Amino acid sequence: MPEFSPLLKYAIANDTTYIQGTGNPTTLHPYFKDSTAIHFLKKQKNIALNVNNYISGKFGSGWAWEDFDASFSPERGGLPLYGNVLSIYKKGYLSTYPTYFNDSIRVTPYNFKRDLIKNIFYVNTNLIDTVTIPFKTSNKLIKDLLEKAINKKIIITDKKANTEKNTLYGVATDSIAKRMMHLSDNFLAEQLLVMASNTLSDTLSTNKAIKHILKTDLADIEQQPRWVDGSGLSRYNLFTPASFVKVLHKMYKEVPKKRLLKLFPAGGKSGTLKNWYKGNPTPYVYAKSGSLGNNYSLSGYLITKSGKTIIFSFMNNHFKAKTSDVKKQIQTVLELIRDTY
Repeated sequence: MPEFSPLLKYAIANDTTYIQGTGNPTTLHPYFKDSTAIHFLKKQKNIALNVNNYISGKFGSGWAWEDFDASFSPERGGLPLYGNVLSIYKKGYLSTYPTYFNDSIRVTPYNFKRDLIKNIFYVNTNLIDTVTIPFKTSNKLIKDLLEKAINKKIIITDKKANTEKNTLYGVATDSIAKRMMHLSDNFLAEQLLVMASNTLSDTLSTNKAIKHILKTDLADIEQQPRWVDGSGLSRYNLFTPASFVKVLHKMYKEVPKKRLLKLFPAGGKSGTLKNWYKGNPTPYVYAKSGSLGNNYSLSGYLITKSGKTIIFSFMNNHFKAKTSDVKKQIQTVLELIRDTY
């Protein structure tokens, strides 16, 4: 990945700017709120949008269908806008981001959040915190949201300009990766995989990216994984601790240590590890956790008291105990390694 994340590919022919997405998730995202693409498009005379370069499904293989309105399961796409979620919050009155969906809100005492097949959203009458609900994406919706953001008409086309494409860049790629790692953000993980496929060709395909990585960067992994999505939401994924240690070792060799550790949550300090694996006084664990029902994994780097860096991977599955009990056992082992080596 380049230092700055690609936002759009574009080509200008006559008085028309042809654009297509790269999978970048930051445009108007509730956290990043990147408006680089919006400022660029406002300056163009005529805009033709190609949305057919994304060929993967909106959901990953094996995702649970009942999670369609869960905040952790936004739809994937080639040109995400607003993080593909509607944010609803209350400050005396209900407010929405984006405002495009203002007329699609229904107040209800029930807890379901969105209609299955339509962008009709339901908000509990006792709303206190901000609620994020995935919206149902479509080519028309992408067009409508962009048009409202730039206050200019856009046409959807399959036609491509007969000139070389340029790339518009946005926020630092590391800032997306760090946010994804620290919050365990499934949507950012999925879109980073889509962006990876953008480096291979104009066609955006998570399967293409996965196959390429397995044949190149991960070809030497002894226990070849079964890998189906970017976020790990699917139980079809089959990785072993040894596989993760191999990947982490490759990263350790290729990425400067200071930069690498910043991407990971630090034990007792940040992200999903803020309340666990605390150092005394400085962090000693930099790792990524993974949780599904009755499953908890933790993989990353451990800095021992002697200054050594240990790469580790724990996978705990099909347990009936509390996840906190599993974390306590892992913490005991990590502290022993920290103090011994």
